[in-house]
Amino acid sequence: MTTPQKNSGLVWDLPLRLFHWSLALCFAGAWLTAESEVWKLWHISFGYSMGLLVGFRLIWGVLGTRYARFSEFVKGPSAVKAYFLSHLRGQAQQHVGHNPAGALAIIAILFSTIIIVVSGYLTYQEIGGEWLSEVHEVMASLLMAIVVLHIAAVVATSVLQKENLVRAMLTGKKQLADGAAIQQSRPVVALVLLAALMAVWWGVFR
Repeated sequence: MTTPQKNSGLVWDLPLRLFHWSLALCFAGAWLTAESEVWKLWHISFGYSMGLLVGFRLIWGVLGTRYARFSEFVKGPSAVKAYFLSHLRGQAQQHVGHNPAGALAIIAILFSTIIIVVSGYLTYQEIGGEWLSEVHEVMASLLMAIVVLHIAAVVATSVLQKENLVRAMLTGKKQLADGAAIQQSRPVVALVLLAALMAVWWGVFR
C-alpha cells in the first residue's frame, strides 16, 4: 500500500493563531505584573484582554474554520484513553488538528482563564472578599502548571512525530494529504479581533 503524498496546507486560520499567541503573551504579561502596583494598569489590561480572547475562542469554536471548531477535536473519555494508550504502545497517529491531549489542554486553559478573569475583575472591584483574591492566585498558578505541561507535550510530540507544532501554529501550515487543508485564513476576522484588543488597552489607559 502506498503512502498518500502530502503537501503543505493550511490548518490553523489567522484568527486562531492570533488568539493563541495573544493569550500566551497576555498570560505571561499578567503573571509578570501581578505583584506590582506600578504595573497595575498593565496587569488589568492583560486580564481584560484574556477575557476578550477566551470569549472570542468560545465563539470561534462554533463558527470558525474546520480545525478550530470544538466538534472537530473535543472527544469523549474513550478517545482520550485510546490516544494515550497508543503512545505507550508506540503506535500514536498524527492528527491534522488538535490531538486529544491538546484538546484537554485547551479545555483546561479556557476554563481556568474564565475563573481567573472573573475572580480578578471582582477582586479589582472589591466585590466578594479576600477569598476571591485567593481563588485568583491559585487558579493563576494552576494555569501556569497547565501551560508548562502543554509546552512540554508540544515539544515531545514534535520530536516523536517529527512535526514542528510550534512552527505550524506560527505559519498555520502542516504537511497534509490532499483535501485536508482549509481554504480560507479569515484575515478580516483577525483584524476585528486585533482591533478589539487595541480597544481594550485604549479603554484602560485613556
